[in-house]
Amino acid sequence: MSYQVLARKWRPANFKQMVGQEHVLQALGNALDSNRLHHAYLFSGTRGVGKTTIARIFAKSLNCEQGISSEPCGQCSSCSEVDQGRSVDLIEIDAASRTGVDDMRELLDNVQYAPTRSRFKIYLIDEVHMLSKHSFNALLKTLEEPPPHIKFLLATTDPQKVPVTVLSRCLQFNLKRMSKAQIVSQLLYLTEQEAVAADESALVQLASAADGSMRDALSLLDQAIGYGAGQVREDTVESMLGSISRDYLLRLLDALSLQQASVLISEARQVIDHNPDYQRVCAEMISLLQQIALYQSDPKLIIDDEPGAETLRKYSECWSPEEIQLYYQVMLQGRQDLLICPDEAAGFEMLMLRLVAFSPQPALVETSEEVKKKPEVIVTEAVSDAGRRDSGVTQERRESTTPDSTVPQSEAPAFTGSVAVPRKVVASPNTKSSQAEPGAAKSDEAKPCAGAVGDGLEAEAALDWSMLAYKLGLTGIAQELVANSQLQSYTDKRIVLQLPGELYELVNDLTRAEILQALQQKLGVSLSLELTATAGLTGETPLQAKKQRECDDRVSAIAAIRDDEMVKKLQHVFDAELDEASVVKIDSNG
Repeated sequence: MSYQVLARKWRPANFKQMVGQEHVLQALGNALDSNRLHHAYLFSGTRGVGKTTIARIFAKSLNCEQGISSEPCGQCSSCSEVDQGRSVDLIEIDAASRTGVDDMRELLDNVQYAPTRSRFKIYLIDEVHMLSKHSFNALLKTLEEPPPHIKFLLATTDPQKVPVTVLSRCLQFNLKRMSKAQIVSQLLYLTEQEAVAADESALVQLASAADGSMRDALSLLDQAIGYGAGQVREDTVESMLGSISRDYLLRLLDALSLQQASVLISEARQVIDHNPDYQRVCAEMISLLQQIALYQSDPKLIIDDEPGAETLRKYSECWSPEEIQLYYQVMLQGRQDLLICPDEAAGFEMLMLRLVAFSPQPALVETSEEVKKKPEVIVTEAVSDAGRRDSGVTQERRESTTPDSTVPQSEAPAFTGSVAVPRKVVASPNTKSSQAEPGAAKSDEAKPCAGAVGDGLEAEAALDWSMLAYKLGLTGIAQELVANSQLQSYTDKRIVLQLPGELYELVNDLTRAEILQALQQKLGVSLSLELTATAGLTGETPLQAKKQRECDDRVSAIAAIRDDEMVKKLQHVFDAELDEASVVKIDSNG
């Protein structure tokens, strides 16, 4: 006997063997068991989700010699003929090859005749949307009032192209795409039944490539078994599909989180070495970004268990929702650009660089000389005695990048009822001080730094830190941290900001460096920055001050509108009322 492909060998013979589509199976099963049968049914859905299979099982249930039931016997001559595709009373028509009105008229001429040996004569029209307009018109009357021995089963992948006059004459069932979990479960079962050694990770890749189609998944499994000489292994499936391991994708995201172009390109070239399908690589990265965005919104929204909650949590804390949306759009557009790129490998590298170039975080590109000169950011954690993070919180951790970079103990801020833990962190080198020449550094020291810093801070920070916080040009997490901080103190070379403990958990090296760079650029001087965590802020933060200003502005605007002569006249003439809730601030910049 010749080999039978898995998609045909394992085609379900009854409703119980179907995978998914419970909403359709329940409706059809209840209709069969209660004998409440319609004369026309329309099954719609993407390819390989079971439209034709359900129609054949339904036909078998209608004509089973044991009676109409949702569980056909599968043994009688009628059931066997349907299974073998030789039932004279189940007429299957491919609408794609018989689109003409003459074909439809020839078909309908035989409707009046009774079935040869079964209970019903059943017309199964596949891809019904391919029929011509005249064919649909010829079908309408018979479809609405067929003889009692006729049943119509229609299947289509594009119900939008079916005329509404036809849709209104049918019971419509929309079949859903298979979930990845459903496909993987079925593939595991089939490989066990076929005695094929298979890695579950390889089956997950096949399920992803199937894109919701069980038939596609079985066809890919057939291909993988042949490609792997009777085994389905992860490396062979990756080679067959032109995909790459999930680990490579995670390393790309890790490199992107560092904002180091050289590291990202190095990881991208590791991917390129596998000669993958770049469209599939981009699709998988887009899928990962979508899962991260869902996790940020609500972890309960995640249905798929890949790549894992811990991985998603890590990346959701690394990037803001705005950054995830930006990367998602860049990857979507980049995937299209790869189609017209003369060299896909080079195009993929450019796409990775585009992610860094458009990122709101500053990219880190260091040289050995810059590492020696980079400014330092001193971060102090102040944790109350009642809420220490660990037993080692009182230990001072100092990591020096230069021999003379230690900070005198007298400079550490004192906190009542708390423990100050200085922690030195290297800031971003994209600052003016990191690029200064040795000779210039000496001249800078001779400048009246105290006066320069004093002028800037007294004008914009000391007098109104809440205004300066919104003039630094920051975005994302860095802006949120600054907006919810308090200016504790400043000197000619150091600024100390306090943060609530829960927000301090969001601080990382990149945000520290970004805030420091923005302060230095705004004030035009070299500074060090200390971020401290406290149990609670007692003063007003820039965000609170901004909200209060907006509230005051709104109250003033409402008062001005009420006092306007034209408004008073409208109220008097038309008995109008001012809708205060609709009063909003208009951006003067447009």
